[in-house]
Amino acid sequence: MSVAFTKEESAETASETLLPDRPISPHPNLVTAAGLKALERQLAEAREAYEAAQAIEDINERRRQAAIPLREVRYLSERVRTAQLVPAPASADKVAFGSTVTFSRDDGRVQTYRIVGEDEADPKTGSISFASPVARALMGKSAGDVVTSAGHELEITAIA
Repeated sequence: MSVAFTKEESAETASETLLPDRPISPHPNLVTAAGLKALERQLAEAREAYEAAQAIEDINERRRQAAIPLREVRYLSERVRTAQLVPAPASADKVAFGSTVTFSRDDGRVQTYRIVGEDEADPKTGSISFASPVARALMGKSAGDVVTSAGHELEITAIA
């Protein structure tokens, strides 16, 4: 809709309030129990932020303050709706969704990551997405196996 037909102050204000949706991954929305709880908590927080923004009297400021929470509500609602809860692995014999894997790289570094859903992945805190190249290379393998990812060899040293 043209800005001429709204009560916006300017085209810039309008663009601040009409944010594009966050992209949804084409991969299945696999989640751990903790990941699902985190999505639900984030959705509740986004709804609270949106409701708080609705209490602002100035319409332009209300729209600006509501834009991000509204986008987050749309994204998180879809992610919770499509979440496929995957139970914890029954054994540590093979790398699976939810496994914590320790491997040594061919450059001598030793790394440990838990394989989780895309929304809960955070390599800085020790978790990677099941859709990541490293996780895809590790899935289904056992301790002692060597896999290649991005031209580097990784030897699995432990699975928990």
